[in-house]
Amino acid sequence: MKVKYPFLDLRHANEPYMDELMAAAERVIKSGRYIGGTEIDAMEDDLAQLTSTKYAIGVSNGLDALKLIVRAYVEMGVFERGDEIIVPANTYIASLLAISDAGLVPVPVDVDIRSMNIDSRAAETAISPSTKGIMTVHLYGRMAWDSELMDMAGRHNLKIIEDCAQAIGGRATVAGINGTVEAGGLGDAAAFSFYPTKNIGALGDAGAVTTNDRVLADTVRALANYGSDRRYHNIYRGYNCRMDPLQGAMLAVKLRHTADENADRFARALAYHRTIRKDGVVTPEMSNAVTDNVWHQYVIRVLDGHRDQMRERLLDAGVETDIHYPTPPHLQPCYAGSLRHGPLPVTEQLSGEILSLPIGPGTSVKDAAEIAEILNNI
Repeated sequence: MKVKYPFLDLRHANEPYMDELMAAAERVIKSGRYIGGTEIDAMEDDLAQLTSTKYAIGVSNGLDALKLIVRAYVEMGVFERGDEIIVPANTYIASLLAISDAGLVPVPVDVDIRSMNIDSRAAETAISPSTKGIMTVHLYGRMAWDSELMDMAGRHNLKIIEDCAQAIGGRATVAGINGTVEAGGLGDAAAFSFYPTKNIGALGDAGAVTTNDRVLADTVRALANYGSDRRYHNIYRGYNCRMDPLQGAMLAVKLRHTADENADRFARALAYHRTIRKDGVVTPEMSNAVTDNVWHQYVIRVLDGHRDQMRERLLDAGVETDIHYPTPPHLQPCYAGSLRHGPLPVTEQLSGEILSLPIGPGTSVKDAAEIAEILNNI
């Protein structure tokens, strides 16, 4: 059967910028500089400006960005092996892998059923003498930030690491600060993913770290380049986690269009919000502010154990869907039974209810409204 509404076709993500992307690729090829250089410098400057941070470091992918932040804090003496980092249980496994990779202990906590993001009260309950940080994940593009989380981190002297893999261009309102603060500049350090499916995607794998901490930025940059602070001088046992200039050049083109891309996603989300009227289906909260949620995914909840049946019926009607994510990290074989955590009923409930509808490039506002009507009629 020919699918009428594909979940995602990445050709649509790059078609509007094809001439600029081709010119950027040609520029890199002709430059003769294929590691580092001005293309990376320009991309980092653009990302720092977008996130209102002092430093941005392009790296190989989003997981490496998270790993480098945690490892940098270990090298700086801020974290030690065995320290605990609180993390939402409803997240992609990369959030936890970055913590355990550095010899630290991820402590998953439950999430708010409405936002599907970290529950500040659950996070505070999980704090122990070994807790040294919180990794907040802006899941599905919704900003996971509130004054309770900020105050809690301050009271307990915790570092806040933002997982911004799905939230580029988002902003959050912060109590005591006029206006809003950009994703990537809310906490002490942030990691971005430019995996091709993201709102702003590379033409391969890429990621970045942003921060206002010069020491952290220097440490991350050195760790990503074999632990070297200058040529043939290795101060850390580092990695090879550099972003290549071809991806840097591609991203420099696409970062300029972040606001437009996110506005398009908001329009599709609004079409779903206005049209879906189905008993047993819960739609995500909708805000009038475009940047409160940059809608990396549009995730509904299908209640009473009917999610898989709903998914099958949608596919029969030509609508592809996905699940983000069917098995929480604490139940994955590599972590099952090995993590300290309390009951996680909301996370485990969500894993059986959540269903992602098409919202990326290639899905029009009209498509979203039609998909919603198909869903209503099932």
